[in-house]
Amino acid sequence: MAFQFVHMAAYSRKGDGKGRSTSFVFNEARRDPGASVHVANPSPPVVVFGVGMDEVERLHDAAADVAVTTPTGGKPRRIQKSQHTLMTVVASHPRTMEEVRADPEKRREAEEWEKRTVMWLRSQYGNKLVSVIRHEDESHYHLHAYVLPDDPAMRANALHPGQQAKAAIMAAGPAEGEDSKALNKRGDAAYRAAMRSWQDSYHETVGIPCGLARLGPQRRRLTRDQWHAEQVQAKALRSTLERAREVKRKGESMIAATKEDVARIAADAAAVQAEATRQLAAAKTATAAALAAQDKAVAEQRKAKSMMARVREEAVRVREATTRLQRLPGAIRSMLDGFRKSKVAARIRQSVESEVEALRRTAADAADRASAASTARQEAEQRAKTLRDNLTDTGRQLAAARQELATLRPPEPERAPGISTPALRRR
Repeated sequence: MAFQFVHMAAYSRKGDGKGRSTSFVFNEARRDPGASVHVANPSPPVVVFGVGMDEVERLHDAAADVAVTTPTGGKPRRIQKSQHTLMTVVASHPRTMEEVRADPEKRREAEEWEKRTVMWLRSQYGNKLVSVIRHEDESHYHLHAYVLPDDPAMRANALHPGQQAKAAIMAAGPAEGEDSKALNKRGDAAYRAAMRSWQDSYHETVGIPCGLARLGPQRRRLTRDQWHAEQVQAKALRSTLERAREVKRKGESMIAATKEDVARIAADAAAVQAEATRQLAAAKTATAAALAAQDKAVAEQRKAKSMMARVREEAVRVREATTRLQRLPGAIRSMLDGFRKSKVAARIRQSVESEVEALRRTAADAADRASAASTARQEAEQRAKTLRDNLTDTGRQLAAARQELATLRPPEPERAPGISTPALRRR
């Protein structure tokens, strides 16, 4: 495995000694014909993060046109075109485009490197990172990042850690006994230290997880065997990190599955609790309904007992009335025996016997209704009322019979002069 490569550079609208201005950088990134003569077969860039190059150029030029700087004690003024207003970062993967296109595993390695590089760039520059593109028409798989300063003066050098470290040393001035040459040397040392820290940050975030060495063999004067040993070590470290990521992924998957199981169990428990609550409420309702039905049955039973008592009392009264009615024909018959010698008495007896027979039938019907009343509780009161009405009618009939009997009774003959009462009796 090879070593990492990441580089940063700032550009101005005026351009450097080689004519590389911000416009040239944008044209070269877009693969405009005049700026891509170094590429055999130019192809448009692939936007990996943020916006395309046209929008990056528009944002840069709009901000640079209104950028101002304020000297100490002076008035705000437009920035000079020689001021760096654009910061770029170039990162390259050791795989060639031919290797990436031909081998899916190497393609996966390059894509993992790309994802981690973008993540590192975002951690370094935040919202100032406006675009990351990938060129696939050159020898190696690589990225270009474009960073726009967000301060009023658009100072791109403020985004360069090495220049900021040296500027801080130079602004502080020489130490005691230090001349300008020594101060500048100390500033250069701060510059290199800051850039090493910047490279170390990239190595920790991208290089180590992707199995890339921090420096190449020539920079560190390594022998071939030492470089080979370091490559083996870098590969082993990458494998270890990949296994760790896989273990982490499985652990996270297991945790997610466990959370889902817990959530499902909690949902089931809630459903069971809700069902238990519903069943308890239904049981309470059913219990209340059963108690109400029991109370109603007890009340109906009491009402039935009261009704049966009234029916029994009415039946007793009916039987007593029936007994009195059954005795009535014998009394009437005894009364009529004194009239047998008379034809009028015979007619009266015949008429009374028919009435007595009718009364006997009426009494028999009343007895039958009284007997039926004891077995038909629900009709007892109506039948008792009917019986009383019949008894009343019978009484009226008996009264009418007595009145008719009195009417039909022969009048006593008037006494003739000289005839005594005993003589009339003998007749």
